[in-house]
Amino acid sequence: MNDPFIIKNREQRINALVDSIQTKLKFMIGKDPIIATQHDWLNAISYAIRDLTVDRWLRAIRRSLSQSDRAVAYLSMEYLIGRTLSNTLLNLGMYDDVAGALKKMGFELNAILEEEDDPGLGNGGLGRLAACFLDSLATLKIPSVGFGIRYEYGMFQQNIIDGQQVESTDRWLQYGNAWEFPRYNLSYKVRFAGRLQQEGKVTRWIETEEVLARAYDQIVMGYGCDATNTLRLWSAHATNEMNISKFNQGEYSAAFEDKNFSENVSRVLYPNDSTESGKILRLGQEYFLVSATLQNILDVHYRVHGTLHNLADKIAIHLNDTHPVLAIPELMRLLIDEHEYTWEAAWQMSEKIFSYTNHTLMSEALERWSVELLGRLLPRHLQIIFEINDHFLTKIKQRYPNNPELLTRLSLIDESHGRYVRMAWLAVVGSYRVNGVSQLHSELMTQEIFADFAKIFPKRFCNITNGITPRRWLALCNKPLASLIDETIGEHWREDLTLLSRLQQRTDFPLFIERLKTCKLENKVALASYIANHLNIIVDPHALFDVQIKRIHEYKRQLLNILQVIGRYHRMLRLPEKNWVPRVVIFSGKAASSYVNAKMIIRLINDVAQVINHDARIKNRLKVIFIPNYSVSLAELIIPATDLSEQISLAGTEASGTGNMKFALNGALTIGTLDGANIEIREHVGEENIFIFGHTAKQVEALRAQGYDPRKIYQEHEDLHDVLNSLVSGVFSPNDPNRYYALYDSLINFGDYYQLLADYHSYVQAQDAVDKLYQTPNLWAQKTLCNIANMGYFSSDRTIKEYVEKIWDMKPNP
Repeated sequence: MNDPFIIKNREQRINALVDSIQTKLKFMIGKDPIIATQHDWLNAISYAIRDLTVDRWLRAIRRSLSQSDRAVAYLSMEYLIGRTLSNTLLNLGMYDDVAGALKKMGFELNAILEEEDDPGLGNGGLGRLAACFLDSLATLKIPSVGFGIRYEYGMFQQNIIDGQQVESTDRWLQYGNAWEFPRYNLSYKVRFAGRLQQEGKVTRWIETEEVLARAYDQIVMGYGCDATNTLRLWSAHATNEMNISKFNQGEYSAAFEDKNFSENVSRVLYPNDSTESGKILRLGQEYFLVSATLQNILDVHYRVHGTLHNLADKIAIHLNDTHPVLAIPELMRLLIDEHEYTWEAAWQMSEKIFSYTNHTLMSEALERWSVELLGRLLPRHLQIIFEINDHFLTKIKQRYPNNPELLTRLSLIDESHGRYVRMAWLAVVGSYRVNGVSQLHSELMTQEIFADFAKIFPKRFCNITNGITPRRWLALCNKPLASLIDETIGEHWREDLTLLSRLQQRTDFPLFIERLKTCKLENKVALASYIANHLNIIVDPHALFDVQIKRIHEYKRQLLNILQVIGRYHRMLRLPEKNWVPRVVIFSGKAASSYVNAKMIIRLINDVAQVINHDARIKNRLKVIFIPNYSVSLAELIIPATDLSEQISLAGTEASGTGNMKFALNGALTIGTLDGANIEIREHVGEENIFIFGHTAKQVEALRAQGYDPRKIYQEHEDLHDVLNSLVSGVFSPNDPNRYYALYDSLINFGDYYQLLADYHSYVQAQDAVDKLYQTPNLWAQKTLCNIANMGYFSSDRTIKEYVEKIWDMKPNP
């Protein structure tokens, strides 16, 4: 098909698209149009559009290989990229043309787009951030490759049965993936286990088990430009597909044991690591990713340059959280064992190549692996980690000769409770730059978990506040609002989000405010329709849509939210004649399969919904909805329809958040604590345009230090007392009154670690302020416009520019 940018006449472009799509259906899918399914048509369209991106992609690769400057390799265990077709159409500027072509063939584009499965390559904010970064890297023409794992089944499909989360297989690849290019000839052997053999100063890693890593490439299309990058995902395969001897002896299952074991490595995202076998698989996945990636990087670099001596000048390897930190000892191993560099030379090269983003302050979330497990699975890497530790501590001892406590705190090996390798410590020691992801997070990072390192390496740490791509998270997901903005200030905000500031002057334009309210209502009607069709619950689009969508975790405090909902329900029953603002409280998110308390919170939300949604006394003025199987596609539907964004984590626990940015950009007001990027959002949108409640991070620590007593709060406040008692009196679980006693116990008797009770009354007061403002629709809309207009800073384009300048030392592709 001719490039649509060459064909100027729209009717000719549409005809060319029709011909290409029909050709792909016939020759790629092998289907007659009469019997083709919707998914067949989806794949045919995807192949046709993919063809339009390949030339751009190959040109970008050639430019990247021939340039003299640095490129970036971005390593992440997650890429929550969402549906590809719609995003590619947006970036190519072909959305309307393809819609026209499909209409000519008797189809609706939106119906076809719904057929695409969300890729099961991520779970939460970490993966969504990585996907935004890929989009911005391509749009800004920064030569880069994202490296990850091609999970065959994703994390899991979340079903809600009798109010409980039930996991089933996420078969996102059941119809194939039209966007990927299998690289059958691009594979590397990844080794595990075995033993070490010392021959003088040479260490040999022998008698290992091997898994084959095979590459699958996907094009990452930049917006409105000729730039593209690559997402390279590794799939695990057996080096020996079948034991023919065992098969011929009739041992059919045994013949495929090696194949099944090997392919488990890339089977599922985040296997349950509460068991020993789960831990082995999880560690195996992390090493599988970094080994295949590092081998690939060195291979390509050597073929282009004929040497590895200039590796640090040509490549920046970025570690997205601690999951890929084994890349540091793996590069050392490859340079020393495979390429015969001395240990000192390899280390000098390595410490100029790696940079690391920290995503958590919570000690329980900081990854660590037992020395015993590492020694079994990766004995050579454990040896190198010990050598790195000795090398590092020797230098520290020279600077601080009489401080053994400091050496203990800085050691990569934690021997306080068993022997564990501190992966975050390894990341800091092995990286030339370490960044946090919001102002507060970066400050706490250097004051708390990395305080000792920050004193030793003050220039190593910096802050780069997260951002989101405005292409997917406004232009694509919120077409009514995007169209209104286009009419008002033009379309260039997609590439420069700071242009939204021009909307600020419209806050006093009554007609514009009415149109803004109409956009929001249109999005709310779409979400209400989804809820009716999929959950069989009717909600009023004119009600306040109060939304908390994110991974279910105790620190994110979905439990605080549902406790406040119970309190509201009690007050509505006590004061039935009050002019209550109708609310639809929406939750969505997955709990890790082994996370008992998180799954219990999901069950509580659904049990509360069952009671409230069927209580005629409150006259449908309060509804509670849990939408199962949260995904990027669901977020694209929910976020534009949201009036109130719940960002209520305990201050000091959320590194940044990006959902808070997406909601504000789409015209939701935030209710939240001074945590993560909420602080910076308040600075940009104005404290009068956000609802802040609760203790600050310093107050949280002070309360904890002085002896926080949740039972005292419970006893002194009657309304909270009634809310908590309802958990254990069978109001929401009449057949099992003790169902939620463990949650009740964790709050009253076991310290309420995330201080829900301490923030409860401040939260309720903030919610009352929300009600009061919502009763003045024009003022509410003006405040939402202030949010939209002041979100320019939170573009991932700005974030990536800061990475380029502060960390990677790179230049855009010409």
